[in-house]
Amino acid sequence: MKLDTSPQHIGIVGCSAEGAALCYKTICIESSKILGKHAHPEISMHTHSLAKYVDCLNSNDLSGVGELMLSSAQKLKMQGADFLICPDNTIHQALGYVKERSPLPWLHIAEVVVLSAKSRGFRQLGILGTRWLVESNVYPEKVESLGLTWKRPASEEINEMGRLIMEELVCGIFMPESVTYFQSVIKNLKDDGCDAIVLGCTEIPLIINDSNSPLPTLNSNRLLAEAAIKEAVEYKKYI
Repeated sequence: MKLDTSPQHIGIVGCSAEGAALCYKTICIESSKILGKHAHPEISMHTHSLAKYVDCLNSNDLSGVGELMLSSAQKLKMQGADFLICPDNTIHQALGYVKERSPLPWLHIAEVVVLSAKSRGFRQLGILGTRWLVESNVYPEKVESLGLTWKRPASEEINEMGRLIMEELVCGIFMPESVTYFQSVIKNLKDDGCDAIVLGCTEIPLIINDSNSPLPTLNSNRLLAEAAIKEAVEYKKYI
């Protein structure tokens, strides 16, 4: 028997193209800092049509969302993945349903983000994302479990953010006016007492980051990718 030190195989359950692609790219690039030039863990990805997820979300069918995620999980298991990540905050609403039947373990994006917030000393987080996410309990329950507090944007801001995300960002459209709008939402959350902002849609980091945000950012896409690298690299098994 010997120790196998090769990284685990990461399975990515994709939802939107831009978010999944950014997560994949980040894992590949950031892994080289640990594993050496051009090196990264084995990665497989499976994505159902985004339209299928949107149909389920619009009808509040979380079991349908969960079935799509499970289908991806099963395919990724067959491809050899050791564990799973999903670079989409919104569909984490169905993860409780999924984990009971999943063939593989998952990392939870909100857990990763909130742990980072706690370690950095933030106390009150503003949550950005689609209406499906921002009005859900995906982040509040994780935030409160670590003794932090949270704020949502105003209802009209949530609606407009959702429109910009679904009509522009997930389609690879990045407009200067949209950057300005997100900055204004963040400024309002800062004025309301927030000391950091959760970029709770994995496309938001394509237009908002620490250099142009009124508050420090918690980039859910990057934080999940970094957590996946750590999980893949630090895991050891005997063969």
